[in-house]
Amino acid sequence: MGPDDHGVAHFHARYEGRTVSIGVRPLSVMRGSIRQRALMLVLEWAVQHQEELETAWNDMRAGREARSIEPL
Repeated sequence: MGPDDHGVAHFHARYEGRTVSIGVRPLSVMRGSIRQRALMLVLEWAVQHQEELETAWNDMRAGREARSIEPL
């Protein structure tokens, strides 16, 4: 996530030089692609942290610093 992101709540995952944008609610690939196995791991992580991701998005949109989320 970045402070200049716009549109629906989403985050970016990078793997092997490729990037994917994933919507938070519902969890869905919005744009890009990474290897299937890596994507499955990212989506599993996102399910476990979905509320934190949504809170982080809302905080950033409101100009507040988002709390750190446990990495994958």
